[in-house]
Amino acid sequence: MVAVIKTGTSIRRIFHYNENKVSQDNALCIGAENYPADHDKMNVSFKINHLLSQLELNENVKRGSVHISLNFHPSETDLDAEKLIDIARSYMSGIGFGQQPYLVYQHFDAAHPHIHIISIKVRPDGKRIDMQNIGRNQSEAARIKIENDFNLVKAQGRVKEISYGIIPIETTAVNYGKLQSKKAVAKVLDFVLHNYQFRSLPQLNAVLNLYNVSADRGSENSRIFKAGGLVYRILDKEGNHTGVPIKASDFYSSPTLKFLEKKFEQNKLKNQCPGLRIKNAIRNIFEDGRPALPQLSEELDKIGISMVQRISSDGRLFGLTYVDHVTKQICNGSELGKEFSAAAISKKCSDSDSEIKNKASSPQLKALVEIKEILEMKKIPTAGLNEIIQTLFEKEFYCGHIPKEFKRKRKNRKRKGLSNN
Repeated sequence: MVAVIKTGTSIRRIFHYNENKVSQDNALCIGAENYPADHDKMNVSFKINHLLSQLELNENVKRGSVHISLNFHPSETDLDAEKLIDIARSYMSGIGFGQQPYLVYQHFDAAHPHIHIISIKVRPDGKRIDMQNIGRNQSEAARIKIENDFNLVKAQGRVKEISYGIIPIETTAVNYGKLQSKKAVAKVLDFVLHNYQFRSLPQLNAVLNLYNVSADRGSENSRIFKAGGLVYRILDKEGNHTGVPIKASDFYSSPTLKFLEKKFEQNKLKNQCPGLRIKNAIRNIFEDGRPALPQLSEELDKIGISMVQRISSDGRLFGLTYVDHVTKQICNGSELGKEFSAAAISKKCSDSDSEIKNKASSPQLKALVEIKEILEMKKIPTAGLNEIIQTLFEKEFYCGHIPKEFKRKRKNRKRKGLSNN
């Protein structure tokens, strides 16, 4: 079991996030502890107002909301609602929140079983609960006890599996006509907006495009742009807009331009020097050789980094954006440094095909190049073909020695004004 604890300034946002999952059939509210009634006997307003009324007992607490997720191994499919509630009770008691009001939600939107717990840091007597080092101390002790008591898969020793076994895109990409458009887009937005550290609209789109979604302000002369509006669109396989655009204000979480601009500023403050893992990964790849641009992209994909290429209308590469799915950071190549910009990366990457085309003069070599292009267009493996072409252009070894028999005899020429005596 893996426990993640987050605190925030708005209990409403966390509450509505979970309730929105319930309305989309992606979650269930399975428990309400220290409430005056059972969870299925209370409406939405009563649930949130009970938390707010206790939170208001101490106005000095600015970050009063507590959002906890308990994540279980994918093999643990036998965890029913009753067992999950028992686990939640044991955990909340172990971290000192046993007497606090809290709600438990079982989510179904990931490949592993997990629950979300929302609570507050203010006690019924108005005192604040100290949460300093709670993750390292109380939470860790509670986790180990629960794993033993409930015979769960132990999380300790599985750090490498969690870190390097990450699937970059966890949410299903949106396909127009196959899923309910608004519901599918909302699912993607919930995942991206709450996890990735984007600092501009183009950076946000670099991630959203991986899910076939785009945030669009419209042209500068459009009414949407002038009014400060924002719509979300679904993209087809070619990256073109398809279907009817959905207004940002139509979504339950209201991911409007104003909301995004606040996120931009917050993410800028989170990490002043982003992209350290990205830079180290690219340098390590170039230490082993000069890969072609597609090969560089494939190597980065293997370690959870997507390299998004920005191509102009004439087919020229003018920008690169790197999306790190492990650290959730998004960086433009130019802000990482000159060596990571589109121009520098293009120069570093080998362009064997163009070199071969320039050097190929005989009909046989031109035919080999054309064969290679046809095979790549039809997605047929060309393993070995590139090496054959490169071998044809390799210079033969020349030692500088010429046999005596092949040397031309020099003629003794008599220079004017000079004597041979």
